[in-house]
Amino acid sequence: MSTVISPDINITSRANKELFGHPVGLYVCFATELWERFSFYGMKYLLLLYLTKYHLFSDAMGLDVLGAYAGLVYALPVIGGALADRYLGFRKAVVFGGILLSLGHILMAVEGHQAVSYAAGAVLQQALSLADGTTLAAGTVLTEAITVRDTAALNVFYFALALIVVGVGFLKPNISTIVGQLYAKDDPRRDSGFTIFYMGINIGSFTATLLCGWLGETYGWGYGFGAAGVGMIVGLITFIYGQKFLHGVAEPSDPDLLKQKTLGPINKEWSIYILSILTLSIVWWIVQREPVVHLLQLSMLAVAGLGLIAYSFYKTSREDFHRMLVLMVLIGSTIVFWALFEQSASSMTLFADRVMDRTIGNTELRASQFGSLNAGFIMLLAPVFAVAWVWLAKRGLEPSTPVKFALGIIQAGLGFGALVLGAQFPDASGKVAMIWLVLAYLLHTMGELSLSPVGLSAVTKLAVPKVVGAAMGTWFLATALSETLATRMSKWAAIDTESGEVADVATALASYVDLFTFLMWFGIGAGIFMLVISPILRRGMHGIH
Repeated sequence: MSTVISPDINITSRANKELFGHPVGLYVCFATELWERFSFYGMKYLLLLYLTKYHLFSDAMGLDVLGAYAGLVYALPVIGGALADRYLGFRKAVVFGGILLSLGHILMAVEGHQAVSYAAGAVLQQALSLADGTTLAAGTVLTEAITVRDTAALNVFYFALALIVVGVGFLKPNISTIVGQLYAKDDPRRDSGFTIFYMGINIGSFTATLLCGWLGETYGWGYGFGAAGVGMIVGLITFIYGQKFLHGVAEPSDPDLLKQKTLGPINKEWSIYILSILTLSIVWWIVQREPVVHLLQLSMLAVAGLGLIAYSFYKTSREDFHRMLVLMVLIGSTIVFWALFEQSASSMTLFADRVMDRTIGNTELRASQFGSLNAGFIMLLAPVFAVAWVWLAKRGLEPSTPVKFALGIIQAGLGFGALVLGAQFPDASGKVAMIWLVLAYLLHTMGELSLSPVGLSAVTKLAVPKVVGAAMGTWFLATALSETLATRMSKWAAIDTESGEVADVATALASYVDLFTFLMWFGIGAGIFMLVISPILRRGMHGIH
């Protein structure tokens, strides 16, 4: 028989365990998410460099893997959140996800042998075994270029990505939900609690990108990925130790349901764990096939979006239907924004690695380390934006939600404008000063602060209460789609390299300028379009700001 805890008793018990005016459980979630994001971002900005410089993937091949991985990472939390809501409860889901993540990050440290490229016309000095089982004898003159990769290590790598994808699906949505459960709905500390929690996300991202990027590119990829893995293990241990401070708010809604037999003698709880582990083989296969991921994203987003519109048309009032239409337009516009913003781990990282002067005095920064700029700017600017919106609201000048979206997209476009402008002033070696990339990250972060938190709030306000969870899932599906779109656009600047290095800096720079010019006008144009239709959208919101 399950034990039902009175909400009033629960809140009182939580109030007895506080630190700096907040429940101790908040700091448990803060530390867990900090280390989880440390591990996630610690490997994210290394991923493409690792594939193109160590396993000698072409730009297009590496971007396909990055897009498939990132797209799945943002899609599976919809499923993980639903399983936690219906069956597992948030605590069990976070622990299970943390275990999978820890295993995945540990396996990421398995490098295998570095790939070797042989040019067409080369004479083999020794016998060479190819991936398809063919053996070329010593003395063979190659008629075409060949790259020999460690396929066993790559299979381990893909399995590591599968573990991380499924692990994030269970951990990411549910750790945030636990934070909300620690406070009563009318608790005035709720917003500040989430502010503290999100600060943990950015601290983890900022430190990981600097440390793991430096270790991976300086001492070896395994060190960078390994450091990210250590971070995840610390986060898991922190959460397991701190469970006692959650006071039952993250437990299953119906513990007896989990004990029911489903697969023979196996109960529902263990059935979920076993089936999730079995799906790793499917994810391992899919993460190597970006077109499959892209098709799944399009299909799921279309079904979710059309389903929400149909529901609101037939089941709700005229005003609610209009609000849902506005929400779908806003969600659609986020695909544009995130497709621009997520160039950071793809084309912008390759740009930093190949055609940017990364030296400060006698120190050379690593290309992956520039990803830390986003988290750094968020920590600096988030309080400024929060104060600015309040200040403008008091004077009746705060922009509407559609206008904020438009401003965010325009700033994303202007970020690429900074890179295009900077490319006009290369140094003697043909490379671009890093200040232009810093400016691009600043503009992109300002765009994110104009759009992302506002958008999450808009989902809760505009969606019909009965389907707000599905609407939030649609928001994240749109984000997932933008990940594959981002890498697909990055491929427009794909460059042939020699052992992972560009042969002609000027040619490479020209390719990136062409891409960034398109992205600049695409962002600015989409933002202006949103500005033009913002009065229509605002009317459709029927009084919701």
